[in-house]
Amino acid sequence: MKFSFKVWVLLSSILLILSGCSLLQPADRDRIPVQVLDVVDGDTIKVEVDGKSETVRFLLVDTPESVHPNKPVQPFSKEASKYTEELLSGSDVELELGIGERDKYGRLLAYVYADGKSVQKSLLEKGLARVAYVFEPNTKYVDDYEKIQKQAQKEGVGIWSLENYTQEDGYIPKESQDRVNETADSKCTIKGNVNSSGEKIYHVESGRYYKITKPEEWFCTEQEAIDAGFRKSQQ
Repeated sequence: MKFSFKVWVLLSSILLILSGCSLLQPADRDRIPVQVLDVVDGDTIKVEVDGKSETVRFLLVDTPESVHPNKPVQPFSKEASKYTEELLSGSDVELELGIGERDKYGRLLAYVYADGKSVQKSLLEKGLARVAYVFEPNTKYVDDYEKIQKQAQKEGVGIWSLENYTQEDGYIPKESQDRVNETADSKCTIKGNVNSSGEKIYHVESGRYYKITKPEEWFCTEQEAIDAGFRKSQQ
């Protein structure tokens, strides 16, 4: 009898190992129930999952910045954060993890649901987010999201109510647009930009990303950019 019990324990342990028993790796890849600990901003939250705190970045959407270390609070960022908080507060919150699960910052990548309703879709409907960071293989709902975004654009709600504010590579406040226009008669052509990690990078006209970069600062010489704490783009 003792021998049989030991064998049963051993077999059970092997099965648990083979199944990868973890809330982060459910066998059917279905939604994972979580407890929301904090709303960082409109597209980022902290949750408790599998017994520990995790930061979750919403897949396929981007809301204006409200807590970026090197950027001012952007229009509609507070509204997006508040709306996400309202959706999640008191709701049964679930995650549908993306393929690969994490980004380079260690955050979980997920589609988020509140009482069964997609939070991403709700943000897009209200014009509080744009479809962004579309990278294979995490493109499962991109077609649906883009349809919702087109309707929000048509209605001119939220971020779409401000002319030229929402661009393909982010949100450009009016003062930055004004600086771009001011350079039409300027000899300063070097673009200074701060990326999502807070890193300061400058782009010269021959650079690969020069045309699509929306500058936050302009420089007349590379030395001027370097003195301001920027490094040259590697491409």
